[in-house]
Amino acid sequence: MAGETWKTIQERWRHHRLQMIGIALVAALIAWACERTGVLESTEHIAYDEALVRYTGGREKSQQVVVVAIDQSTLDRISQDPQLQLNFGNWPYTRTLWARIAQEMKAAGARAVLFDAVMDERTADESADLGFAQVLRETGLPFYVGMASSGTAKPLARADFTAPVPLKAPEPAPTPEPPGDTFPEEFEDAAAPATPVLTDQALARALAFPARWTDGKALPRLGDTPSRKASPPRYPVPPTPALVGAVNGVGLVDMEADGDGSIRRTAFAYTDGTNTYVTLPVRMMADLLGAKEVTLSGRTLRLGERTWRVNDDGSAALDYGGPLEERFKTVLLFDVLDDWIRRSKGREPGLAADTFRDKVVVIGGTAVGLNDIKATPFSPMQPGLVKQATVVDTLLSGAFITRAPEGVDLGLTFLVALVSAVLLMTARWTMLEVVWPLALVQGLFVLTGLLLKTTHTHVLMAMPALAGVGASVGALAFNHLVANRETQFIRQAFHRFMEPKLVEQMIRSRQLPRLDGENKEITAFFSDIRGFSTFSERFKEDPRQLVRILNTYLTAVSGALLREGGCLDKYIGDAVVCLFGAPMAQEDHAVRACRGALAAKAAVEALRVDFREKGFPDVYTRIGVNSAVNFVGNFGSDQLFSYTAIGDGMNLAARLEGANKAYGSVIMIGPRTYELAREHIEVRELDRVRVAGKTEAVTVYELLALRGQLDASTRQTVARYHQALGLYREARFAEAAAVLEAEAARSPEDGPTGKLLERCREYLESLPENFDGVANLEK
Repeated sequence: MAGETWKTIQERWRHHRLQMIGIALVAALIAWACERTGVLESTEHIAYDEALVRYTGGREKSQQVVVVAIDQSTLDRISQDPQLQLNFGNWPYTRTLWARIAQEMKAAGARAVLFDAVMDERTADESADLGFAQVLRETGLPFYVGMASSGTAKPLARADFTAPVPLKAPEPAPTPEPPGDTFPEEFEDAAAPATPVLTDQALARALAFPARWTDGKALPRLGDTPSRKASPPRYPVPPTPALVGAVNGVGLVDMEADGDGSIRRTAFAYTDGTNTYVTLPVRMMADLLGAKEVTLSGRTLRLGERTWRVNDDGSAALDYGGPLEERFKTVLLFDVLDDWIRRSKGREPGLAADTFRDKVVVIGGTAVGLNDIKATPFSPMQPGLVKQATVVDTLLSGAFITRAPEGVDLGLTFLVALVSAVLLMTARWTMLEVVWPLALVQGLFVLTGLLLKTTHTHVLMAMPALAGVGASVGALAFNHLVANRETQFIRQAFHRFMEPKLVEQMIRSRQLPRLDGENKEITAFFSDIRGFSTFSERFKEDPRQLVRILNTYLTAVSGALLREGGCLDKYIGDAVVCLFGAPMAQEDHAVRACRGALAAKAAVEALRVDFREKGFPDVYTRIGVNSAVNFVGNFGSDQLFSYTAIGDGMNLAARLEGANKAYGSVIMIGPRTYELAREHIEVRELDRVRVAGKTEAVTVYELLALRGQLDASTRQTVARYHQALGLYREARFAEAAAVLEAEAARSPEDGPTGKLLERCREYLESLPENFDGVANLEK
């Protein structure tokens, strides 16, 4: 059964492979067009997010990055403490607070601080800005702040990184007064320098950072996002002048969200058409790695001696590894401030000594009221600083997620479409047609998820899934079209040779025949009119009458066979060839053939009576029935072909029909037919015969009646025949003849009795050489 199924699949591929490839190609092209036009963007985002969460989430906390959170409790506790509110005010706090935080970070051994916010507005008390700048210079703590871009910002001069940075002389500034008397020694700063007045070149040098493509590609423009290009030109908004020269570096903190507002990717460098700028994490890492520029080459980002794999356009997806609270140790800003107060009073800090030691500290807002809540694949409500922390952690020791080359996406898309088309168009299993699209989508989800986890590669899922489903729909449509054509062909081809209700049943049950041929066990029926040549001589002067008689005979025999579910193969003159078990599968094909043979015999007997009354010659039919595996299908030429069977089984059925003459029988059946139908029929074992061209002898039987319908007289005749046959096979011809003579006197019309008696008398006179009780059945 499995072998036949595999053969069927191979033949369907051979006959329809061009259609399969065509369906797959069309489905792949449609999916590609949908992906290119953005139709699948939302679906791809959903699939990517789900795979990212399921397959890359749950990673352990970073050992290199610590988050200091400006949370709601920090805002509440500062606002509820009169002294702290007097010193630092309400949100946004004076720069004095950040000076204290910087001092504490230095004391706690932080490696660097990345402040995920912008400080581009001058405060009312400029001395606070100057004091903060002075603290940064004194501590030497690597401190980096963000900058935004705006369409209303002033364009900067072109930065010349080869020339010295010119600064105008600072103007004198008043010494700031202590903000309160709680911590007089700590809060009293020395006379702060005046606010420096930067030249245009100095400001450009402070904000810009060298970045380039080595292969001539263009960097994205400020304001561009992964999903759209910015229309109006944008320029960076610098921090307050007091901080420009005090912080170690400034970097972009624009949102970089996809079209649905979720942050999945980042670009590392931008341009405003004049200068190049890098994102805040890249600016900090450039200093930590000693890099003087950012270079992009092919799919590689380079900072100093370190490289990371990125996309062709210089961007990369973020490997979050989980939500913020699971990936990074988070310390409240108030706890850091409290530790500074403790240190200033000579007390031990409350936080563990190694909390910040040798760590990169990312400071940012987590409170909802700070309006820095963003969407990521792991949550629609994540603090925006999770992006900066993730990029920093990846740059320190990790890998970004990059898109697979377009060729890989297209190859997978076509492969999925082709597999879908081939599978459904060759197998044609209803259950597979239902299950396959679901299994396909789930399989692609697992595949893309595992690739994300193991190789940090994002292979598109929506495009191949659409191609696979589209190819499946195309394959089903083709199958139904082919099935309709096959159904129509079957109906036209067989309605004259089978009972119409059986044809429709075959079509409804989808038992459509293999018209290109298959090996199948069937039962073949052959019948012929005895002495038809003599019969036709009577009508040589009136051939039309002969045709009418012959048509009447063939109609009677054919009707009996069709009622038993037979398929008329052909008429050869007066001969009728019929198949049982093909094209429609019939488990009881042997029984049906035997019933059909008996019914045909009865129909001919009725015709003989009618013909005698009309003065027509007698018609006497001989029938051969044999079951065997034959090759059935359409045979013929381009001009004419028909559904038939070929094989030794068919040859034996024809021989059995002719052998009736030698045995005086009417219906002779082969051994396999008897084996399959023995519980339903009454037979007489006629002889063991050897067919011409074969060495093995087979037992042949005369079909007499259906089980239980044999009259007592015939039963006695059969018993005497079997007794004589046993004596005959032992070469006791005289004894066999005696039994047969007695039975012939009682039943003179029994043909097999008379024929065996003749053979016994013949062998009494001349015994053949090497007699083995087997008769040779010649052609």
